[in-house]
Amino acid sequence: MKPFLTGLALLCLTGLCAAAAPNRIFMDELDLSPIRQGWGEPQARQSVAKKPLTLGGKTYERGVGLHTPGTFFIELDGSASRFSALTGVDGGVGDRGTVTLTIFADGARVFDSGVMRGGGAPMKIDFPLSGVRSMTFSMGDAGDKNTFDHLDLADAFFETEGESPKVVPRPPEEPYLLTPPPPAEPRINGPRVFGVTPGAPFLYRIPATGGRPMRFAADGLPEGLALDADTGIITGTVASEEKRPWDMTLRAENAKGKAERPFRLVVGDTLALTPPMGWNHWYAHYDRITDAMMREAADILVATGMADAGYMYVNIDDCWMNAPKHRDPLRVGPARDENGVLLANAHFPDMRGLTDYIHAKGLRAGTYISPGPLTCAGFTGSYQHEAQDAKTFSDWGFDFLKYDWCSYGDIARKEKGDEAEKLKIPYRQMSALLREQERDIVFNLCQYGMGNVWTWGGEVGGHCWRTAGDLGFELNVYHAVARRNAEHHQYARPGAWNDPDYLQIGWVGDARQNGEPTPCPLTPSEQYSYMSLWCLMAAPLFYSGDMTQLDAFTLNVLCNPEVIEIDQDVLGKQGYPVHVDGEREVWTKPLEDGSVAIGLFNAGEMAQDMAFSWEEAGLAGKYRLRDLWRQKDLGTFEGSFAAGTLPRHGVMLLRAWPEK
Repeated sequence: MKPFLTGLALLCLTGLCAAAAPNRIFMDELDLSPIRQGWGEPQARQSVAKKPLTLGGKTYERGVGLHTPGTFFIELDGSASRFSALTGVDGGVGDRGTVTLTIFADGARVFDSGVMRGGGAPMKIDFPLSGVRSMTFSMGDAGDKNTFDHLDLADAFFETEGESPKVVPRPPEEPYLLTPPPPAEPRINGPRVFGVTPGAPFLYRIPATGGRPMRFAADGLPEGLALDADTGIITGTVASEEKRPWDMTLRAENAKGKAERPFRLVVGDTLALTPPMGWNHWYAHYDRITDAMMREAADILVATGMADAGYMYVNIDDCWMNAPKHRDPLRVGPARDENGVLLANAHFPDMRGLTDYIHAKGLRAGTYISPGPLTCAGFTGSYQHEAQDAKTFSDWGFDFLKYDWCSYGDIARKEKGDEAEKLKIPYRQMSALLREQERDIVFNLCQYGMGNVWTWGGEVGGHCWRTAGDLGFELNVYHAVARRNAEHHQYARPGAWNDPDYLQIGWVGDARQNGEPTPCPLTPSEQYSYMSLWCLMAAPLFYSGDMTQLDAFTLNVLCNPEVIEIDQDVLGKQGYPVHVDGEREVWTKPLEDGSVAIGLFNAGEMAQDMAFSWEEAGLAGKYRLRDLWRQKDLGTFEGSFAAGTLPRHGVMLLRAWPEK
């Protein structure tokens, strides 16, 4: 019998047989849940708006719908051979929306879309993946906010002979400490200027690091004020009601040395001459907050040294009042007593006792309510009891009020009149009522930037105002939020501050679920950048993490006195970006002594060398530079400065003094 070979077998034996086709795995088959983006949730086989995927007038059955800004990561096993997709702005938004997409394979840039606009033709993505083990997709908003930035990856697939690709959380980054330990010698921190109205009680704990015991003194203390030399707490009421500044010298001494610092107390009409600093319970405890938690937070603020760095307010947010209904029966009860006085729920049995406890530590107490019938969480609001509530807050001893729009929107919609004016009405009313009280109460407008509040927030008596929605819902895009907040820099000034929301590092709860605290999803580098941005923007610095979970790293980010000094600068100018290119950002902030704070940020997805020119930063001549995070002098430079390699989303924060 003669050997018999088919034609196919002959082809295979001669090496001409085609290799088995690799598996084609579509991106929409993957678990997309680890993706964090600027709005909504990633969608499989539909746009982020849950409509058909459309690009260039054509509808696609396969693909994913996303929203900028955001970054996500895909893990491969090295056996994938190809990635292919079409990308662009989803047709459902018409000609609106501008997006960018950059893709890295094992750290190498393999695709960069440039700016893609709504209504434009889709772009083809197609590149080999041989041996690649990780991909990074970076979605940008093209620097013009992320409204309608619906980004599609249509017909997106991998070709692989191995395991299916996986969307994974961001790569871990080990914590590292930039701030040196505080020296044993005294150092006085905090603001150099403070406002008080004539006749109002004054409370101030001198913030000072260094070994204890420590003795304090104050030269030039106005009549009516007294200093406890052991605690550094100043109390009393300035005897003279004349509107004028009082210049003092604060002193601290311990076994290791002495320190002094000028301090100006301005008796006048303006509070919050520097951005307020403290702690707010919301993003840690949501509707679980109790009196005991507030007292514990005050204890920890002092014990950890946060108070020594300048944090002074201990603020309750929502859920301390009674609610018509709630899963916790101790939070349900009558809104007011028979005289209309606001009632706290059973978790807060003694509000005056709580503020007395906080004040005894030299700290200040803050509270929260809405001008509407109900707060955002469904608890009692101030509607039609505004004057009564303002007096109650003063009688209870509160020093700060956050006034949250919430259900007042239902009231405003029913009223006639100019829409812009309706936004101002509740805030103008409460501000006037607070000024009638016997104590100073800093007034925080919380209405998410509606009606360009930065243009009129100070006019209606606000000392700070939220410029956007809750950052807890978009913490991954904190940097984009900062850029948007910085667009309003010209409106910030002493007594009137743009507020981009709280510092959410350490342990925080998921805002979408009012979750229990878990470790912050930001990398260590991102947390240093976050704090740097807030200080450059002269933002209120309110930590809103779990105080019981504070660790060395979180305190390292929160408590660098040289970084905080940028935020608390007397000049009161808000910094802003002077160069943004998607990979590198340069921010500047002018300071009262003629120096300039400069933030150099690696906005890219990979570690890279960073530098900036004097032209970018608006400098000329020679400047002496200091690295504020490391508290280290760098020398004198002219023309440019090279920072070396900064990690992904890392920062170098500098202070530059002109050399004469």
